[in-house]
Amino acid sequence: MNTKKIVITGGPGTGKSSIITALKNKNFECFDEIIRSLTLEAKKEGDTSKHISNPIAFVNDPMTFNTNLINARISQFKEADVLKKETIFFDRGIPDVLAYMGFFKQDYTNYFIKACELHTYNYVFVLPPWEAIYKTDNERFESFQESSEIHNHLMDTYKRFGYTIVDVPFDTIENRADYILKHLGII
Repeated sequence: MNTKKIVITGGPGTGKSSIITALKNKNFECFDEIIRSLTLEAKKEGDTSKHISNPIAFVNDPMTFNTNLINARISQFKEADVLKKETIFFDRGIPDVLAYMGFFKQDYTNYFIKACELHTYNYVFVLPPWEAIYKTDNERFESFQESSEIHNHLMDTYKRFGYTIVDVPFDTIENRADYILKHLGII
């Protein structure tokens, strides 16, 4: 079976995880965003009182953190092949790691580039910054302005790897999920 791998991405606080939950409720196979668990671990390691931001910016060893993150996303990608489902959704994709590293002005090795080139998705849906729904929480530190800048890095990174990006319009969670499914020809 040739599984369609679909990424749902965007800056922090744009509604990605809510849409993933809506797709799960429609019985689609979905991989959750893995950075939240890594963020909780990073908060134990780093000093968040000095820099309130993404853990990529405050961990003691950002390269190790990013390597663990990209490896976890590669594992999700490979696990999708084993599941033998027609369509699988991902809350963020492998190129997101490079986009965030670009935002935080961190260098990355060829390993990160090759990971993006070797593990490609069929579709990329991007949720634009939406100030009306934006909020921070225990794992989301970025301001709305930073979220908007991250959005730009995501767009540039996915385009650099040759992806056609589909913008998901502002709407209810259910309507946004249906927009994605209609675009894919599933409903």
